[in-house]
Amino acid sequence: MSELRNSPLHEKHAELGASFTAFGPWNMPLKYNNELEEHRAVRNAAGLFDLSHMGEIWVKGPDAAKFLSYALISDITNVKVGKAKYSMICAEDGGIIDDLISYRLEENKFLVVPNAGNAQVVWEAFQERAEGFDVELENESLDVAMIAIQGPKAVEILLPLVEDNKQEAVAELGYYAAMMGKVARKFAIICRTGYTGEDGFELIVYNSDAPELWDELIKAGAEYDLKPCGLAARDSLRLEAGMPLYGNELSRDITPVEAGMGRAFANKEADFVGAGPMRQRLEEGPQVSITGLTSDQRRAARAGAAVFIKGEDGADKQVGTVTSGQPSPTLGHPVAIALLETAAGLEPGAEVEVDIRGKRYPFKVTQMPFYKRQK
Repeated sequence: MSELRNSPLHEKHAELGASFTAFGPWNMPLKYNNELEEHRAVRNAAGLFDLSHMGEIWVKGPDAAKFLSYALISDITNVKVGKAKYSMICAEDGGIIDDLISYRLEENKFLVVPNAGNAQVVWEAFQERAEGFDVELENESLDVAMIAIQGPKAVEILLPLVEDNKQEAVAELGYYAAMMGKVARKFAIICRTGYTGEDGFELIVYNSDAPELWDELIKAGAEYDLKPCGLAARDSLRLEAGMPLYGNELSRDITPVEAGMGRAFANKEADFVGAGPMRQRLEEGPQVSITGLTSDQRRAARAGAAVFIKGEDGADKQVGTVTSGQPSPTLGHPVAIALLETAAGLEPGAEVEVDIRGKRYPFKVTQMPFYKRQK
């Protein structure tokens, strides 16, 4: 097994007493002290995350938008400069290789951010698919860092660190948008997307600038009770927000149709990789769907737990599998995401049972997200 990569912020995490875990090829902070406190800090004030494990791939040139529209399932040509689009890259058979975000920073210049464990796979797929397009690809995944500040106090903490002539633009930056600017005197790409269900920003900077920026954000957030947050809090936050995680909800075993992303290409005229199988699946309908589950009991369903209903003959019938689950710190009861057979026809409110260590517990099908922030 190859040695794990450390983030450019690794020493900062160690100084703060973080415990570390492997995430893809990276050694990342799992938590600093108490993951529940970190979770609640993001919901009530703000949290600071190191996302340097995420990939960063530049796509430049006259055919940049056309190329991305071929490589991904979405039509990227209609994304406006300064905006971003969530999409997926799929194999020829329609299986999901990764879900990712494309930021259009100039007319012919995009920054694509794939997930940590898939960055190299996406890079290789882009290189293969670039033939015949007038594009230049550049992989900066190991050269830049990403720091996210998330929570209701994120704007108040960040703005004083933004250069004076950009503060208003950052404050008014829309959701799924990005701009260039300086934060704590460091050149940064400032994005407003998020993976926690809260408002917030992602700051992409050179590795050498990341430690000082991290310190400045920690200092600026002290009066607001900002806390550094690890992967444990990030996972519980994204679960409450009903956001899928590659390797859990998303995989090569399902298509974007099962992931609820059929709309991304439903009216797309241009050809793209995997179009045939995906359009056929869209016409046939999904075989499984990503579905929310909740329980008013204490036992939480974990990934891999089987989901059952009573069949017409009265016998138990497995209709799916839990992909993510844990107690919700915000809501006070267990929440879970499962892949359920669409043929079972389970609508919100339907009752199911989940096998947790050999015993069945009642859950209800629930519309996601489980948690929505107050605007």
